[in-house]
Amino acid sequence: MALLPAFGRATAAISKKGHLHSLSRWTASSLVGHKRRYSEGAAEQDLVVIGSGPGGYVAAIKAAQLGMKTVCIEKNPTLGGTCLNVGCIPSKALLNNSHYYHLAKSNDFKNRGIDIGDLQLNLPKMMEQKSGAVKALTNGIAHLFKQNKVARVEGHGKITTPNEVAVLYPDGKVKEVIKTKNILIATGSEVTPFPGIEIDEKTVVSSTGALSLEKVPEHMVLIGAGVIGLELGSVWQRLGAKVTAVEFLAHVGGMGIDMEISKNFQRILKKQGISFMMSTKVTGATKTDAGISVAVESVSDPGKKQELQCDTLLVCIGRRPYTHNLGLEDVGIELDDKGRVPVNERFASKVPSVFAIGDCIHGPMLAHKAEDEGIICVEGIAGGAVHIDYNCVPSVIYTHPEVAWVGKSEEQLKEEGVAYKVGKFPFAANSRAKTNSDTDGLVKILSDATTDRMLGAHIMGPNAGELINEAALAMEYGASCEDVARVCHAHPTVSEAFREANMSAYIGKAINF
Repeated sequence: MALLPAFGRATAAISKKGHLHSLSRWTASSLVGHKRRYSEGAAEQDLVVIGSGPGGYVAAIKAAQLGMKTVCIEKNPTLGGTCLNVGCIPSKALLNNSHYYHLAKSNDFKNRGIDIGDLQLNLPKMMEQKSGAVKALTNGIAHLFKQNKVARVEGHGKITTPNEVAVLYPDGKVKEVIKTKNILIATGSEVTPFPGIEIDEKTVVSSTGALSLEKVPEHMVLIGAGVIGLELGSVWQRLGAKVTAVEFLAHVGGMGIDMEISKNFQRILKKQGISFMMSTKVTGATKTDAGISVAVESVSDPGKKQELQCDTLLVCIGRRPYTHNLGLEDVGIELDDKGRVPVNERFASKVPSVFAIGDCIHGPMLAHKAEDEGIICVEGIAGGAVHIDYNCVPSVIYTHPEVAWVGKSEEQLKEEGVAYKVGKFPFAANSRAKTNSDTDGLVKILSDATTDRMLGAHIMGPNAGELINEAALAMEYGASCEDVARVCHAHPTVSEAFREANMSAYIGKAINF
């Protein structure tokens, strides 16, 4: 374990698994010594972070807490990156509020004994609430920077030498040059363009434009039925739009999702009103006086073609690393075939003083993955242990029902030749889900057939995004399904379904199903 010598065996014993959080448990005296080390050398910074998204701002704060003189460079006027400004946060605001509207507009409230008279959608007010949440959180990061003494510099960061970063104005002129011992690239990702289709963020939109439409579309066509498409498609379908998802693959939910969950998920979304054209590709789109004409064809039968007419086209085929004009070539760093920065297990590039995390390196493009990498990376720079298990990074789709998973899918285990057991429990048999009249979905647990160790958890249902973290914790510490099943869970809660699924996995049967 590569810890600073000053921390000795005591720290190593605490971090028996080599965990990333070992540095946060340093003794006060060790931290004081560490801060002194990074305060020497007045003019030079210890760390320059390029980008203030979830990975960048968290890394900058952690570095400052560890005593490093830290600067964060951000090209946009607000902090928080894509996630906070035009991604995770605003989309969840619209998902939450559109779900309330859907419940009120449908018979759901009436069936609960809640009668509503003249119900109307106030879209500008809904957008205002979304924007208010974003503003509060971006301001919160600015406050955290000030509180932790992180220096914020506005401009485009470009690496000029292994120990210098130039800050550029929008016109490309140099604003200032910052000398630093270490550089951390946390520039995130951008929308992957669709060849031949120009996004105007009005009628042909990316996820950014889809978060700020001025009216509910008559018909929205989604190019892609992955996480972004299904979330934003759900928002506008609930608010009154006809939504058609065109997906190249034969399943919804993107990569990593368990096929049994995906199949049931698609069935529920179809019941809610979203139409699907699976194994179908978009070949082009043309603006007409009537709206937008979208040309599609079957993947397996190219002769099977048709035109879809819509007034809003959402291009959501994924994201790509944002590594434009970072000066990487100037210091000898070559990108991989997907435009990512190659790094080692300590997140260092081939230039030892230049590190990278988040969407611009390998792995899933998830905010929480970037956050963990940011913390781990700066702890490693400080000499601490570096450890992350990507198998324990959860994924969530925030539709209703929510879908979440962590670890291996059943398809992956079959492909790897791992002998496994399956435990399932439907929310229809869970008392809290029943009382809430929210019973769609199930918990599916996969365990090692010999050791009973949990290998994967797949949840579709109420609060799946919260429940999946119990599975992530169990897997991080190598728990067996019996371990989870023997933990007392509060009643009545939907988390009992998770316990029952684990019980089913280890002894073959649950109590309440």
